[in-house]
Amino acid sequence: MWQPTERYPDPAITVLDPRFEPYRLFNAAVERIATGMRWAEGPVWFGDGRYLLWSDIPNNRIMKWEEQTGAVSVFRQPSHFSNGHTRDRQGRLVGCEHGGRRVVRTEYDGSTTVLVDQFNGKSLNSPNDVVVKSDGSLWFTDPPFGILGHYEGFNATPEQPTCVYRFNPATGQCTVVTDAVDRPNGLCFSPDESLLYVVESGATPRRIRVFDVESGVDGARLRNDRVFVTCADGENPDGFRCDVHGNLWAGWGGKHDEVGRDGVMVFAPDATPIGHIALPERCANLCFGGPARNRLFMAASQSVYALYVGTQGVPGG
Repeated sequence: MWQPTERYPDPAITVLDPRFEPYRLFNAAVERIATGMRWAEGPVWFGDGRYLLWSDIPNNRIMKWEEQTGAVSVFRQPSHFSNGHTRDRQGRLVGCEHGGRRVVRTEYDGSTTVLVDQFNGKSLNSPNDVVVKSDGSLWFTDPPFGILGHYEGFNATPEQPTCVYRFNPATGQCTVVTDAVDRPNGLCFSPDESLLYVVESGATPRRIRVFDVESGVDGARLRNDRVFVTCADGENPDGFRCDVHGNLWAGWGGKHDEVGRDGVMVFAPDATPIGHIALPERCANLCFGGPARNRLFMAASQSVYALYVGTQGVPGG
């Protein structure tokens, strides 16, 4: 059973490289702010309301934690087995749904708008994670995980290859930016949006790919595909976000028979692992929040954890 640390600095936070030292606050510890989920995913911070939302996929609900009171409640149920979330540049909630095999937007009045649920006349697989670029375009991954059974969605046959898509809400145009990533999972942009990181969950061992993002007349293209990190055998990266210095904070799962590797791995822009936050559960996804975007929220299996850090998340991430 998880217990909060009784001493500072928190021994759960390990400096692997001196570059991580400024990000570890000596008197900040990992806190568990919620528990009781079946599989926590897709955290997203609402600074204007001072609350966090996240998915509890098998329970078919979105949960809410209020910063000022610590209250935890159900935000939406059913959620159509929602997974990854972000906010668009107008502050609206954007989510990936396994159940509807679609990407949706929650409007200011609480209604939902289906943004994209098919490509070339065929259903998407099960949109997994989504980010919004500064031009308003939505970039999302579409592996088959949500249709492989009846636990995180509904069992179905995939109709699409596993791609990363770009959707332009202004025109309704959806395009494939890459089909080269086997079962793409988490994704995020670097602070200047010149790079796109994507987890390749279909590779053995798993790895994180990175692409150059080039602007074009029809939006943007990906170039110079390369491997950013190759994981140790049996280790699993999932969702991630960048801080303002370009470091990649990645939800992480260790080997099933290995204790101590679950949590968050932090990589410098040159792919060096510089820090590790140990959690008693595998971390599926994370986001930065709080009034200064300096609080890391980690959705980890059955619980959600938080940690103040000495950096800030990229705005809009």
